[in-house]
Amino acid sequence: MKELREASFRIEDVIDEYLIYVEQQPDALGCAALLCQIIHFIETLMPRHRIASEIQQIKTVVDGIMQRVQNYNSLNQLFSKQGQSSHGGVQRHQPRSNPRFLEDAEVVGFEDTKDELIGWLVEGPAERIVISVVGMGGLGKTTLVGRVFNNQKVTAHFDSHAWITVSQSYTLEKLMRDLLKNLCKEEKKEPPRDVSEMDQDSFIDEVRNHLQQKRYIVIFDDVWSVELWGQIKNAMLDNNNGSRIVITTRSMDVVNSCMNSPSDKVHELKPLTFEKSMDLFCKKAFQRHNNGGCPEDLEDISSDFVEKCKGLPLAIVAIGSLLKDKEKTPFEWEKVRLSLSSEMKKNPHLIGIQKILGFSYDDLPYYLKSCLLYFGIYPEDYRVKSKRLTRQWIAEGFVKVEEGKTVEDVAQQYLTELIGRSLVQVSSFTIDGKAKSCHVHDLLRDMILRKCKDLSFCQHISKEDESMSNGMIRRLSVATYSKDLRRTTESSHIRSLLVFTGKVTYKYVERIPIKYRLLKILDFEDCPMDFVPKTWGNLAHLKYLSLRRCIGAEVLVKFISKLQNLETLDIRNAKLGEMSKEICKLTKLRHLLVKNVKLFELKNGLGGMTSLQTLCQLSVGYNEDDDVVELLKELGKLKQLRSLGLIDLKEGLGTALCSTINELPNLEKLHIQSDWDFDFNVIDLPLISSLAMLRKLKLSGRLNKFPEWVPQLQNLVKLSLLRSRLTDDPLKSLQNMPHLLFLYFGYCAYEGGSLYFQNGGFQQLKELYLYELRYLGSIIIDKGALCSLETLELYRIHLETVPHGIQHLEKLQVLNAYVLPDKFMECVAPDGGPEHPSIQHVPLVRITSYGKTTRIIHH
Repeated sequence: MKELREASFRIEDVIDEYLIYVEQQPDALGCAALLCQIIHFIETLMPRHRIASEIQQIKTVVDGIMQRVQNYNSLNQLFSKQGQSSHGGVQRHQPRSNPRFLEDAEVVGFEDTKDELIGWLVEGPAERIVISVVGMGGLGKTTLVGRVFNNQKVTAHFDSHAWITVSQSYTLEKLMRDLLKNLCKEEKKEPPRDVSEMDQDSFIDEVRNHLQQKRYIVIFDDVWSVELWGQIKNAMLDNNNGSRIVITTRSMDVVNSCMNSPSDKVHELKPLTFEKSMDLFCKKAFQRHNNGGCPEDLEDISSDFVEKCKGLPLAIVAIGSLLKDKEKTPFEWEKVRLSLSSEMKKNPHLIGIQKILGFSYDDLPYYLKSCLLYFGIYPEDYRVKSKRLTRQWIAEGFVKVEEGKTVEDVAQQYLTELIGRSLVQVSSFTIDGKAKSCHVHDLLRDMILRKCKDLSFCQHISKEDESMSNGMIRRLSVATYSKDLRRTTESSHIRSLLVFTGKVTYKYVERIPIKYRLLKILDFEDCPMDFVPKTWGNLAHLKYLSLRRCIGAEVLVKFISKLQNLETLDIRNAKLGEMSKEICKLTKLRHLLVKNVKLFELKNGLGGMTSLQTLCQLSVGYNEDDDVVELLKELGKLKQLRSLGLIDLKEGLGTALCSTINELPNLEKLHIQSDWDFDFNVIDLPLISSLAMLRKLKLSGRLNKFPEWVPQLQNLVKLSLLRSRLTDDPLKSLQNMPHLLFLYFGYCAYEGGSLYFQNGGFQQLKELYLYELRYLGSIIIDKGALCSLETLELYRIHLETVPHGIQHLEKLQVLNAYVLPDKFMECVAPDGGPEHPSIQHVPLVRITSYGKTTRIIHH
């Protein structure tokens, strides 16, 4: 398999090498063309000979592999005849003891969840309810449900009980047979004699007969297939007798397939807190020592072990079991900590962790496996931005084209599926609930790194692991740089280079086009540089280039137009100079992430960049020699744009700008900002009518009046107004927007003295920010307004009392009041006295007064 994989790498490389020479064919005409062709033929004679030789070598290698495959198949057939392979499949074995019957010492942190599940089982409506418990492998789903299933209150409540372990390799016939046997055994009856010959319908009839008059509970543990519920639901009849079905799974898709009633319940199991994790670890590691408590000299290293587990009970119990029999000294435990990675491969206590996590990987469809392995490129505990990740997947070719969707939409769908399978954890969310950044659990990452080495997927170079993989390296992640490593990692087979350390030399960077000439991804986002070699123009296959913090990126002007395959260019915080007109030649570019690109520098080229989806901070401005209105019309040709930022907008361009924006039907994010003279330049936007897809809008600059078209944006979730200088309260216009979740008024956006949130208004709003509204002295909140508000943040406003009606905000979780008058501080939290009764229901309150006094109140 390794030889076949490397042969496929060589095939891909030789094709890409050939394409480079094809693209270098001369374009001249006539006699000049003939002369150029002769010169080009001579210049490329040796490279073409090398490519031809490489093709012959690859064919020889592939022929040898195919011969070995035939020999292997002959051997396999011989074994089959001898009955060694007659089962036709690999049975999934159980890598650990049955978690339904763990000791109390191994069950910590489930108390509240257990009580909640018991309540769902024994209380509630008489209709049959499906309860799903979902979470990543090792979180303790089976353990938790086992404790609930065996609880005396539950066993007494139900007439009939059954526990069925489903797993990945289930067959419906075996599952129904096991269920029927469970039910018959409980009733002390013999199963039907013809049970081995029953078809699916017969099984369903028999199970329904057994459950007809009973209040039953059936656990389906470890469900992987979304088809399961459709196959068994007819057997699980709803007899209106308070019956319950419990599903444990790692996949939200399975959960969604089981949700058929508003009464159905879902509990998403989370990792344990550090305190609970430490409690569980000590109960296991010190159960025969120090009365289950952690000795003082082992507290620090115990904390390190617990941190490594990141709240995963399976890992905590396994590592605690390993240490239970070790000498209780820091020296012995430090040896275990340093060798933990190798111990995972051989120690019986720890092998099960990797196997359980490995099942989730094995269950992935092929197109998601590479996407998951890509997390092995990033350093430990790295929170990667979702857009950065999915754009790199696209550049790698992992994302399939689907009709009616952009590849970005499909890539986001892949990420959502990995999250739904509990393999990827969301680090932060956008306001509308999408993954803004994400990461993988440390122990899952350990499994990923092993897979990466086995599959030659990538080489991760760090202080912890500087060993080199055998064979070809396809992707290189550099977290630690050294001269010794440079020679061993330079390879023409590498397609992606991501650098996470600032200590790279100019010599190494300069050699990139020579040693990594077939690169598709070059990411220096986390490596600030002040140099970019012009030789990078030879990276003809480059699709993703990030120099986000590079202060020497203006050198790109010398070669950027050569990168004709570029799809993502991230040069934020870089000086552009004359680069803009060269960028216009990149017709495949989809995401241009820059700052202060001047519109007039893109003339005679902007309209041809029809693949663009993201264009940030385009400076409109004025140029004496150019017709800005005509340039704005060019912008209207970019029909694929989804995110657009326009700054330095001069007064008088509003009508032309509205016409342009109306030509962009796919726009999802729009930022419009006037030039630096905010007091006098008015953003005049008379009519925008066709932004059905718009979800985020930011207007920064003076408005004569609040735009009437904004409340008509039915899908808007985020609205930010800055420096608008509105005198009329805009809340009445906005209060009925159906999906508005985030509202920001900042820096004199509103110059009135009072804001009034009326009853029934802003039903979906979750976050409200009021910043530097210098005349605002009163906030009134009717009961029935802001019903969903979770965060309220006030900064530099002249509020001297608690907002009137804040006690009605039952879902408010955070109240931040920064740099407010001292009177506000005294009103909310007087020295030595209790906080104001109107905010006692808020879990977290932070207050800073003008006098720089800070108080944090936890309830």
